[in-house]
Amino acid sequence: MREYKPVCVLGLPIRIIDAAVLGGLVFFLLLAAVFSGRLDEPLSLIGRGLLTASLYTASILWLTRLTSRPLRFLVRTAFVQFMFLQEYFMARDLQLIFFSWNDELVLTWEKALFGGQPLVWIQKFYSPALTEWMMFVYVVYIAIYPVLGAVIFFRRGEQTNEDYLFHLGAANLLCGLGFILFPVAGPLRFEEARSLLAVPFEGGFFTQVSELIRSTVHAPGGTIPSPHCAVATVMWIMAWRYARREFYFLAPVILSLYVSTVYGRFHYASDSIIGILAGFLVLAAGPTLVRGWNRWADCRAGRRR
Repeated sequence: MREYKPVCVLGLPIRIIDAAVLGGLVFFLLLAAVFSGRLDEPLSLIGRGLLTASLYTASILWLTRLTSRPLRFLVRTAFVQFMFLQEYFMARDLQLIFFSWNDELVLTWEKALFGGQPLVWIQKFYSPALTEWMMFVYVVYIAIYPVLGAVIFFRRGEQTNEDYLFHLGAANLLCGLGFILFPVAGPLRFEEARSLLAVPFEGGFFTQVSELIRSTVHAPGGTIPSPHCAVATVMWIMAWRYARREFYFLAPVILSLYVSTVYGRFHYASDSIIGILAGFLVLAAGPTLVRGWNRWADCRAGRRR
């Protein structure tokens, strides 16, 4: 297991996950400031970002004073994953500062690639039982974030949890950048795509929960790469590394989740495929990024001596 070395910045031990989430947030704040004229509520967006950055910085200081392992896990995981959520919202709010929606282009290339629209084809398999399962795996993804982190932390140690959090953070940041560089509204937000969806959903509790999330949390965009697919890929491989039994347990959930993003009309097939690839890209690049960070940390430590 590689060590995640801190770099002392203004008296705070900053690790690579801190640099990723704070750096991503600062980048989004700069975009919001520079392109404020293209945003509906720039001051609100910037204020929310500054507050989030302040709270996260305070959590790093708080962590230096905690000795209890359960408390260290709770503080670290809660604040890092809170940053993921805030970065998602910020990137989604910024996604039209450069380009307009690209849904028509996505529909065109999917028709050329697949010979039809996967959104239409998958409706042949709709049934109440299958819909409920697909919505269950889509919703339970939210709980996998901290639960798998707890398994990794308490079974394999704090450094492994840093590894888990860093790769999750990199995947979320990559997705956020994708929202801005190639904005896609999504199947239910783009009229041409919505007109293809003729079969209604029928399910139970988790179907209702997913529809509640869609109506109250989701908004146009935040689509490509699919964060669900990118992050689920990272989670699954991290389980293979550090929690092998949970890797096998998660197999039907993760594989079904990939399908659920299209089945549930949250994403186009392209979004999900690119999301999976984004997850593997992060996993491939992660070790190199960590080694570079650790070398920088060693150099700074050597100069301080």
